[in-house]
Amino acid sequence: MLFSSYQLLLNDPAAFVRLTVLVVVSLLVAVTVHECSHALVATGLGDNTARRLGRLSLNPLRHLDPSGTVMLLIAGFGWGKPVPVNHRHLSRGAIGVTMVAAAGPLSNLALAFLVAIPIKLGLLGLSSPALGQANFVMTGGLREGLTDIATMVILLNILLAVFNLIPLAPLDGSKVLGGLLPRQVASSYERFQRFGPVVLLTVVLADVVFNLGILWAFIGPIVSGLLSAATGF
Repeated sequence: MLFSSYQLLLNDPAAFVRLTVLVVVSLLVAVTVHECSHALVATGLGDNTARRLGRLSLNPLRHLDPSGTVMLLIAGFGWGKPVPVNHRHLSRGAIGVTMVAAAGPLSNLALAFLVAIPIKLGLLGLSSPALGQANFVMTGGLREGLTDIATMVILLNILLAVFNLIPLAPLDGSKVLGGLLPRQVASSYERFQRFGPVVLLTVVLADVVFNLGILWAFIGPIVSGLLSAATGF
């Protein structure tokens, strides 16, 4: 994400700093809500592991994963520190696993739609989500500043939700799908997931380095559709 704005750093360092602050704060909010929701649902289903380890918290420092955070900042795609869950303690078995995994992305979508209410009501506008055009981010009046903040929070929460629903480990989508598969298929699926992190990292890095747009080709239309549904634009 910020990697794609390197020209902004060269041409307008002050604008790049403003953009970086806005992105970092928005990401902290998105990741914290995401991981805390995993912990909340797991606790509600009977597994207290996350609560005992301090993950049922809105403290961002408890939820940041170094590699996932770097990927979020560079590529706009990433993850937080996985919330520990003892599946044997979940009250609904495999469906419980799916519910815990789905809680993170769904919470991000809920937050995005909630923050978008003032935009949908016409109280705020919608900034351009294209970071290359961010020279004037956070340089206007109060309304413009709130618009910039709301737009970034909405966009990053939708991005985090959609990306995490990709069915590749370590993303939530792998557990969401794994919990829904028949038992005889689930074991083969779990074996395949051992290669998930390598496949995922390879695709993300190929997109960043060679600008292939593989991931965006799959999730871009979904992100755009959700952004439009949330804001009315």
